[in-house]
Amino acid sequence: MTRSFVVALFEVRGYLKDKADLAFSLLLPIAIFALMYGAFGGHLQFHGTVHVVNEDQGGVYSSLLLERLADTKSLDVEWLSLKEADSKLERSDLLMVIYIPPGFSDKLVSGERAQLVFKQRGNGGQEGQIVASIVSGVAGELAQEFQLRSQVRSAVTGAGVSESRIEMAVQKYLDSERQHPTVRVTEDTVGTSPDPVRLFLPGIITMFVLFAVTLSARVMVEERRKGTLERLLTTRLSVGQLFMGKFLANVSRAFIQALVLLALSYAVFQIFTPLSFMEALVIALVLSAAVSALGLVIGSVARSEDQATWIAVFFTMVMVMLGGTFFEVSEGSVLHTIGRMSLNTYANDAFKTLIAQEGSLSDVGLELAVLAGVTVVGLVISRFLFRIVPKGK
Repeated sequence: MTRSFVVALFEVRGYLKDKADLAFSLLLPIAIFALMYGAFGGHLQFHGTVHVVNEDQGGVYSSLLLERLADTKSLDVEWLSLKEADSKLERSDLLMVIYIPPGFSDKLVSGERAQLVFKQRGNGGQEGQIVASIVSGVAGELAQEFQLRSQVRSAVTGAGVSESRIEMAVQKYLDSERQHPTVRVTEDTVGTSPDPVRLFLPGIITMFVLFAVTLSARVMVEERRKGTLERLLTTRLSVGQLFMGKFLANVSRAFIQALVLLALSYAVFQIFTPLSFMEALVIALVLSAAVSALGLVIGSVARSEDQATWIAVFFTMVMVMLGGTFFEVSEGSVLHTIGRMSLNTYANDAFKTLIAQEGSLSDVGLELAVLAGVTVVGLVISRFLFRIVPKGK
């Protein structure tokens, strides 16, 4: 057994010195993890830019509207000239522009109806639709205030009430309504929003550990073709010791990938306690053993490096799709039933129980038993098929 460990240690050292392998197996998972967290992580809050052409220069109500838009926390206001806005819309540099037409304020003062113009390409895009909705809401509030002032003026006509007193009274009640609205909207939060790290980390770990199958299977076929395995037998190594050394080396490579991602999550996102981190490493180790055993099976049956790669990639993609790595599989569905045959299903369930549901190893006994069973069966089959030379034993 000591000689098997020596073989494994020698291969792991070579793996750690190979920059290409390290880039694929260590840097790529970290990069994808960072991209996914950047895309889905944190508390997402809308923030957009409203592009405005103001042709009502000096207008009281157009200035007030723009002032209200600038005070809206979810919006930035960018002013454009008419020519510049038309040009950008024509080139699709912008999908929506809001035009304040000439005489906008004068029409409101004279009691006429005024309108804003939303000029857009297509449907204006998702951001444009949200921005248009926010602007419409602000404009609607402004219109209600204007109507209120007009109605108050009409009601007190002939009563000798000065314009300043009307304005003060109306403003007083508007401010009171803003602070203590007649209809108050409250939010009742049920539970918490899904944490993207906890949600996607299990799938990322299992996917990249499964990709270790590709590396281990291809390396074994290449060494058999070059005669490396045969030369190793000229030493004191037996076939069984060489086989076990290959298995331990593959386990180590896969486990290093999982260790990097788990350690990164522990250090940066602090989603583990020391105990749960050690439990996650146990799951990662058992998964690495199961994946490595399957990699030996593929490496034993493949005739060429390319064949080993394609078999391993196909196996990995099928396992990932059936295992519900990045989407929820409904219980009772056909995909859920078929997915029970996927190694990824049990690995994902184990990590999700530990990471997302804050469970423990005692809660994933079935999943660990399945992974251990796959390891044993895979070792038995791969040992039977293990070949030192092409078309030989």
